[in-house]
Amino acid sequence: MKRPLIALFSLLLIFSQAWAQTSLQQKLSAAFSRLQADSQCKYALASLTVLDVKTGEQIFTSNPNVGLAPGSTLKTVTTITAFNLLGKDFKYQTPFGYSGTITDGTLNGDLIIKGTGDPTLGSLRWENTTQSFVLNALVTALKKAGIKKINGRIIGDDSLYGTQTIPDGWIWQDLGTYYGAGATALCWHENQFDINLKTGPVGTAIKVAGTTPAVPYLTFKSELTNAAAGTGDNAYPYLPTGLTNIMYLRGTYAVDQTKKLVSAAYPDPAYDAAFRLLDTLRRLGIIVTGAAESSLSLTAKGVQTPEMTATLTTLTSPSLNQIVYWTNRKSLNLYAEELLKAIAAKAGTAVTTPNGVAAVQSFWKARGIDVNSMDMIDGCGLSPEDRITTMTVATIMQSAKKEAWFNDFYESLPIYNDMHMKSGSIHNVQAYTGYQTHQGRELVFSIMVNNYNGPGKAIREKMFRVLDELK
Repeated sequence: MKRPLIALFSLLLIFSQAWAQTSLQQKLSAAFSRLQADSQCKYALASLTVLDVKTGEQIFTSNPNVGLAPGSTLKTVTTITAFNLLGKDFKYQTPFGYSGTITDGTLNGDLIIKGTGDPTLGSLRWENTTQSFVLNALVTALKKAGIKKINGRIIGDDSLYGTQTIPDGWIWQDLGTYYGAGATALCWHENQFDINLKTGPVGTAIKVAGTTPAVPYLTFKSELTNAAAGTGDNAYPYLPTGLTNIMYLRGTYAVDQTKKLVSAAYPDPAYDAAFRLLDTLRRLGIIVTGAAESSLSLTAKGVQTPEMTATLTTLTSPSLNQIVYWTNRKSLNLYAEELLKAIAAKAGTAVTTPNGVAAVQSFWKARGIDVNSMDMIDGCGLSPEDRITTMTVATIMQSAKKEAWFNDFYESLPIYNDMHMKSGSIHNVQAYTGYQTHQGRELVFSIMVNNYNGPGKAIREKMFRVLDELK
């Protein structure tokens, strides 16, 4: 009698699972239809893919193979690829040394910080990456070598990655902002600083009240105006063009904003790193006869960056799993772009954004994904020209579950709507991708809405109602 009972139990279990899946499909279908019919989506295109994490089975799809702008959900593709190709223990190495010779405590030559793409150098996110820690480490190495005077320059060597630090496809308005900072070979303080604002009544001009830290080599001209309460931060710094050192601020800033500052991108992070080291050495009484320079500033003078002939110390970054944590948790575009370039270097190609994209596409093509479904311009999703399908994002997310490093990746995902998922938003684009357990079944999803109208908060709430069916 046992065998018939076991068979009956198995049959009931199969029917129960089939009914549960059908029920979920129906609920998702109804919820997604409501989203598509909403007035905010009248001129929009929406897509949703839900897969079984263990099997890859399609639980629900709608427009799964339509390429859409993913916003920052593209970071999941970049970081998962980085885990696969670079390994969770990968670390950047930044050599610090000199060109020339040391005689009786005097360096007749240049001190050089050689950038190799570490986005954490000078970052506040770890104790051993802060500006003070890094500068102290460099000074300690200098003293250990017995150098008391530098008869030369302090150079931030940014030459490894060439001259193009900003991907094609990024818009001009973003380039001077902290989130539009270029992916340089020598990064410093996440390539950003703060511009402090002196605000006033609505309609009046806003003045610049200094910067943090001080950047005396830049001049700021504000065309900002104080705007009505509730209108938000619409202030944009614009990078200097040509050989000028002027940074303009344009747009509006609401009077009820509490920050009273705008975070901007360094025009030349390598120069600022050299500038900080030069200032530190001089304050310590170490004589430096030359100026702070970078590969960019030397090129403008028609001078080549000298080669480092001896190494004093090497700075080591946090491991990749720690870098990925902040890449996804805080949606750091700089970190994603540097990882993309590290992927290009791993592939043995010239370190450029297009070569990084090609390496990512090649990796997933070998795993059965049609590269035509992932038209990537960058690695972070800031470009409005990025296109990828929800099926491809969900498939890549599903592939990560079987990897030994999955928990590190999972913990990097922020929590929205009580769900572990990465968000993505650019102009009239909202997207999410993540994981959720439904009645004991692990699911992975990707949802995107392009060209919605109205407030972002409202469309997010409506997308959450669809995702609530997965709980």
